[in-house]
Amino acid sequence: MNQNMSKQNLRWQDYLTININWFALTTRSQVLSPLIIPLMVQEFVGDAQKGTYLGIIRLGGLMFAVLTQSLVGMISDRTQTKWGKRRPFIFVGAIFESIIIVLIGFSMGMEGMRGFWTLFALFILSMVGSNISHAATQGFIPDLVPNEKKGIFSGIKATLELPLPLIFISFVLGKQVSEGNLSIALTTIIIILLVGMAVTMFVREKPAELAPPKLDLKPFLRLVAMTAIFTIIIIVSGFGVKYITQIGDNLPVNQNILLVGFAGLFGMVLAITLGVLFSIQVGLGDEKKSHKSYIWWVINRLAFLVAATNLAGFLIFFLQEKFPEYQGLNAAGPASKIIMFVGIFILISALPSGYLADRVGKKTLIRFSGIAVGVGSFMVVFTPSLNWIYFAGCVIGTGVGLFYTSNWALGTEIVPKEEAGKYLGISNLAGAGAGAIGAYIGGPIADSNSYMLLMLIYGLIAFLSIFALKGIQIEE
Repeated sequence: MNQNMSKQNLRWQDYLTININWFALTTRSQVLSPLIIPLMVQEFVGDAQKGTYLGIIRLGGLMFAVLTQSLVGMISDRTQTKWGKRRPFIFVGAIFESIIIVLIGFSMGMEGMRGFWTLFALFILSMVGSNISHAATQGFIPDLVPNEKKGIFSGIKATLELPLPLIFISFVLGKQVSEGNLSIALTTIIIILLVGMAVTMFVREKPAELAPPKLDLKPFLRLVAMTAIFTIIIIVSGFGVKYITQIGDNLPVNQNILLVGFAGLFGMVLAITLGVLFSIQVGLGDEKKSHKSYIWWVINRLAFLVAATNLAGFLIFFLQEKFPEYQGLNAAGPASKIIMFVGIFILISALPSGYLADRVGKKTLIRFSGIAVGVGSFMVVFTPSLNWIYFAGCVIGTGVGLFYTSNWALGTEIVPKEEAGKYLGISNLAGAGAGAIGAYIGGPIADSNSYMLLMLIYGLIAFLSIFALKGIQIEE
């Protein structure tokens, strides 16, 4: 008997036990990153530099996340224990993460830069803990579910990963944060993480009958090099943009907006382009010369994600700036509702996206996605009321949902079939790089000018991502 469950051995509760941890992980990430961490950074460093320091904390956290997930994935693939190869990591990840969240709660009593750097270290450790659990959880379906059942298991995973936790956050955790009950919100996260872990312990993993392959650290070391290069490029680009924003402080308002806006846009585009080129050079070497479509596909993916993922990251600060009635903690309530609308429409649009991609073409759907996120970003800036921003969130969510399926499907056609894992693995760095580029470079722009300008830059990058499709030579 192999390690997969047979069709006859599947139980109804397996649909829940295999997927429940996604609910916990998404709840944790969508409360900490867009709500609690920004508010704590604001409390420690003040309004004048909150965007800059939030960018720093996100850069560190995201880069450690991608390294942790890769390393733990490789190790868990080769782990043999009587408790299985995935569950021990989920147990350790949840316990470690819970301890770190308790420490984050204690750090709320600190002040100034001491408080910030303590939070910085704790947030990185939190990302390590959650990605230990994440890396192991994502191995369950490939390990245990027969091919004929993977569709329904993946559908349940998508439901538990997106709409359900976002709805829960909007009605429960978002309310707790907006009322100033951050300690209660952190306690709720810990309870959810531990319950998710406990239920996951009922997954029936079978001991492997064959010896696992020898651990080869070369792919991980290559990823370390790629991540280091990407981080250096982001930091250098961010330094250049910050220098130009300081020059703009001495100019009239209109000239300052144009200079800072152009510098931010150029800096992000430069970081996207150089980050992809140098990372692929490290990952593929001379092979990249024969895969130009792949390079442009990664550029398109990274540019789109820079726009899409960072809108939520600075959302709470944007609402504070745009609406005087939503200062401080009061912005958490509407921010969580906007994130909920985005998440629901990601799921709704993702369901028919595979069919639409086959009918109208993947590149056509990706173009529409870029336009939708660009238009939605502009709506967020220029609409006068919160209700219209909720609608803009629906537009953005639709674009993101269509993009995820169509862009990934296009990538699977572009990469060499015999090395698909290698090529798609390299592209995964785009997810972490997107958040880091948009946050680290964007934070100083918002501090020196406005969060409205930053949202406009994200919208323009969404539009610009469309042009990368011209470099993808593939028939549809």
